[in-house]
Amino acid sequence: MQTIVFLMIFFPTFGALACLLAPGKHQARQIALGTSIITMLLSFIVAAGYDYAAGGIQFETAVSWIASINVFYRTGVDGLSLPLVLLTTTLSVLIVIASWSIEKSAKAFMALYLFLLTGMLGVFLAIDMLLFYVFFEISLLPMYFLIGIWGGPRKEYAAIKFFLYTLAGSICLLIVMLGLFFYTGDAAGVAGNTWAMVSGDANVVTLQSEAVRSLFGREGAHWMFGQWAFWLTLIAFLIKLPAVPFHTWLPDAHVEAPTPISMILAGVLLKMGGYAMMRITWPFFPDAAELFWACAAGLGVIAIIYGALCAMAQTDWKKLVAYSSVSHMGYVTLGLAVLTRTGFDGAYYQMIGHGITSAMMFFLVGVVYERAHHRDLNRFGGLWLRWPGYGGWSLLGFFAAMGLPGMCGFIGEIMVLLGTFEAAGRFTEQVGLVYFYGAVAAFGVVLTAGYILWMFQRVYMGPDKAEYDHYEKPNRREYFIMGALGLAAILFGIVPWLVFGITESTFNGIFSILESSRQVAVAAGG
Repeated sequence: MQTIVFLMIFFPTFGALACLLAPGKHQARQIALGTSIITMLLSFIVAAGYDYAAGGIQFETAVSWIASINVFYRTGVDGLSLPLVLLTTTLSVLIVIASWSIEKSAKAFMALYLFLLTGMLGVFLAIDMLLFYVFFEISLLPMYFLIGIWGGPRKEYAAIKFFLYTLAGSICLLIVMLGLFFYTGDAAGVAGNTWAMVSGDANVVTLQSEAVRSLFGREGAHWMFGQWAFWLTLIAFLIKLPAVPFHTWLPDAHVEAPTPISMILAGVLLKMGGYAMMRITWPFFPDAAELFWACAAGLGVIAIIYGALCAMAQTDWKKLVAYSSVSHMGYVTLGLAVLTRTGFDGAYYQMIGHGITSAMMFFLVGVVYERAHHRDLNRFGGLWLRWPGYGGWSLLGFFAAMGLPGMCGFIGEIMVLLGTFEAAGRFTEQVGLVYFYGAVAAFGVVLTAGYILWMFQRVYMGPDKAEYDHYEKPNRREYFIMGALGLAAILFGIVPWLVFGITESTFNGIFSILESSRQVAVAAGG
């Protein structure tokens, strides 16, 4: 199984090389599709072999990489990474199909996308800190070129802005990594400095272990560094998420990116920020997370409301969807910050649900843009009358994003809200602030319904227009993508145990770390 995990990460890279060597565009597309399908099947094999009752890191590979500084090529699968791996590989098949119409340098496009797929899977499967950082950076480069070459009129500006923001976050993460490596040599029972984030081997001391965490806790020798490290990693991953005020790269990147790249950017790359917070920020520095919960939760609430208000003000259809991502990802930050199990579970499910709905929304916009060559909401109207099938899938996709009960967007949001109010029992001296955050976040649901319904009215309702006579009807390839994402939105809205059944055991372990921090805080009177 370790070999299958290795192949799952690097098979897309071999596919990328094959795309570049392909004799023509059509062959490159077929290679890319075949590569993405095989990668998806490999992820299904891993999911079938995972022991969900045992949980924890499984199928671990640990091979010495840079022995002089104790770096290992260390990968593994657990309940935190597996659902996101499955989301990534499944979405990638649809992304390649959605890219079928791209004519400009199609071989290079497909190759860069497959290389990006390796980076994304590496981020979710790396359990060595330095290896994680390498994959984190690898995922940055292909996206820069995919936006900068195949994007819209302001593609160079959007690509550079995306690159610089993400690079700034990477620098914050690098500073923390160096500090962790330097200070772990002081931990009792640690034989040398460590990069291991988490491990299935009981003999490996990791950065999540109690011995290491005690260094950066309230009573630890490096408590000040622990506080700074919490904020530096939080900023690094909030940029990726993104959250206000680190979000300004996202609307530009989405608006200028081609439709398939907007789909993967919203569907997977944003989730790397939330995943990293769950893997690194909260488990490594739980005492600092306890201390600064109100500030972190406040950033989440601000993102929810600000993103929704900005979405409501847009006339560019794609920019509206982009700002909706800022708002929806705010629930992830809030759910983690309040330090309740319900909020934590809700934050994770929000990432899965948003991965489905955001990809679908961007594709729905792209179907119309390819024909209309504009995204001005005020120039549309009556699309449902002209394309009833497309209108039906649009209703499903946008209402799933709105959080309609029975669809995937509902579960994550409601659990985050419930988890926020539950936090009143944890932060008894700040009950008023907890209720305020919960009430404001709940109002975000109303704003979401407002901009979704208003958008739907302007685009799909009313009489159709004569200019639609010249539009080609959506084809079977496009309906296949809409149908796959739409059915997924319903499926994950009805059977959430498809995710929670995987995450349960792993989240128990992570939350035990957060609870032990709470006990220390109570004992210290904090």
